[in-house]
Amino acid sequence: MALVGARREHNALKNDNSLSGRDEVLARYRQLREISTRHHHEILKFISDDALLHQARRLGLAQGKTLMLEDMEEMNYVCDLAIYTASAGRSRAIDRYASSARLTVRSDEALVLEAMRAARFSILVIERRHETAGLVATDLFRRAEVWLVDIALENSMPDGGMIATRLFAPQPFWMTAGVNVLFDLGMIEDISAELPRRLGGSKLAALIDDRYFAEAIYRIALADGIMDRIHTRTCPMMPDRATCPTRRDPLHLLAADQCSLAFRKYSTPSNSSAWAAASANIKPFCAGRRARSIGAPNFPTWTS
Repeated sequence: MALVGARREHNALKNDNSLSGRDEVLARYRQLREISTRHHHEILKFISDDALLHQARRLGLAQGKTLMLEDMEEMNYVCDLAIYTASAGRSRAIDRYASSARLTVRSDEALVLEAMRAARFSILVIERRHETAGLVATDLFRRAEVWLVDIALENSMPDGGMIATRLFAPQPFWMTAGVNVLFDLGMIEDISAELPRRLGGSKLAALIDDRYFAEAIYRIALADGIMDRIHTRTCPMMPDRATCPTRRDPLHLLAADQCSLAFRKYSTPSNSSAWAAASANIKPFCAGRRARSIGAPNFPTWTS
């Protein structure tokens, strides 16, 4: 069913009376995050192989029908754009999913999906810690204050730090839709060079809502080696290797959830043989540097 509702403005400093303490806020956040992750996983079924490949090529992550990845989690950038944006005259995957979903009216699932459909891309400046939980941030382009609840960001982002992320608000607080990129004002010149010329005279508030703005930021971040700063541990896929990528530096690339389920079947030692078969041409980060290929993708297999 289609979910239609008016967008609501949120005050970052206003607490929801039903969420009186930190434990309650975080418990509610985790519940909503789990629901949004399930939605993301289901939405992937509404995206064709060609659409994902097209978006991957635009981000410099594919050549022809071959994906070129530093890390499987780079696909989160592809998924973000494929889920939340669409070319002029085309429908968004999230809207196609919403039109076919059978959700109980006023349920948490319906609430989250409605909020996700109204998600907006933002550049945030972290102002301070919120008195209850999360962060108080300023949306730089819209000059609006938001109450952002995100456990990873709260634990890692310093006051004054800047991130580019997509936000949605299923409660009086906002949540990230998945991918976050460390941002600095020095990126503006590079972003301007990446944007289509027709956007050159656009106002900031309009520019931030254009799909090409987020795409330009992701492309620049990926070209700059956004996955390079990672922590290491023993590699379960290749036990003979000393180290293997485990997570991103929290100040460089932060929590991303939309594609994690899609690739989980290849993320455990029990599926190492399947991983090897599906990625015969890929070199793990711990085995070598850059320019890796996983061959022609089989997205229906990955997203099943």
